[in-house]
Amino acid sequence: MPEYGYFLSSEQYGPAELIEQARMAEQAGFQHLWISDHYHPWNDEQGQSPFVWSVIGALSEAVSLPVGTAVTCPTVRTHPAVVAQAAATAAVMSEGAFRLGVGTGEALNEHILGGPWPPAHVRLEMLEEAVQVMRRLLTGEEVNHHGTHYTVENARLYTVPDEPVPIDISGFGPAATKLAARVGDGYITMMPDAPMVQQYRKGGGGGKPVSGGTKVCYGTDRDECVRTVHRLWANELLPGELGQVLPSPKHFEQAQTLVTKDMVRDNRVCGADVDAHVTELRRFADAGFDRIYVNQIGPDLRGFFDFYRTKVLPQLQQAG
Repeated sequence: MPEYGYFLSSEQYGPAELIEQARMAEQAGFQHLWISDHYHPWNDEQGQSPFVWSVIGALSEAVSLPVGTAVTCPTVRTHPAVVAQAAATAAVMSEGAFRLGVGTGEALNEHILGGPWPPAHVRLEMLEEAVQVMRRLLTGEEVNHHGTHYTVENARLYTVPDEPVPIDISGFGPAATKLAARVGDGYITMMPDAPMVQQYRKGGGGGKPVSGGTKVCYGTDRDECVRTVHRLWANELLPGELGQVLPSPKHFEQAQTLVTKDMVRDNRVCGADVDAHVTELRRFADAGFDRIYVNQIGPDLRGFFDFYRTKVLPQLQQAG
């Protein structure tokens, strides 16, 4: 039976709001938390982007739910040795209830230091090497590493959890899914794509957890919900690799003019139809996901959590 979590959006909310949402998620019966790791929001309308590791520290004190990043890029903006230290501390503060989700990232967040944005196959190479470096550091041993992309000298983490931090790898295509199956402790993908889950399982993922997430907009006025999604998250409906290569929120705002309200209406759950919300999350369950996370886009957070506590989560749990 899948477990259901809440997806905290660092792009849309400040630290205090994220902590309050986590509390509400725990009270509503969600079993896990995800939190995004961004330097920029996708567009200026979203309007936030707090430093994720500070927020995770606060979450460890505010709630008892397991927390994971979805996802951190440990390759360009932040060196894997630094990400390893952050992840180790997060795991210690949460008493082992932390998973590090990693991926190849987006130019939006990663090019800010002025370096080149590598092509996809190079980013996958960098991610694999970064995972190797982080795994060694997370044992607490002294690490010396001279690789293709990273150098680490005389590095040792002194604050480490009793058990290794699980590292989940995000993948949206065959090559990344193959990497996740080979070196990940879990697999993250944001579409209910059963063939990708099967590829992961057969490629070495076995019984390791597969996690996915979706965004919805709960509200009593469906048309208003559509307008809210179109204003805040039209970027999610951009095609192809635009999400990985566009360099700034302004560029996303320009590209989002291609996304219509009808596209939002056809592709995002908007409104207060219980069946629509249940069906959306069941798509992931039917595709073989073990953990399914949902994010509320609209402003009625209390209404959303009450709706899921009383109407949506009970149906999903009965479905198991």
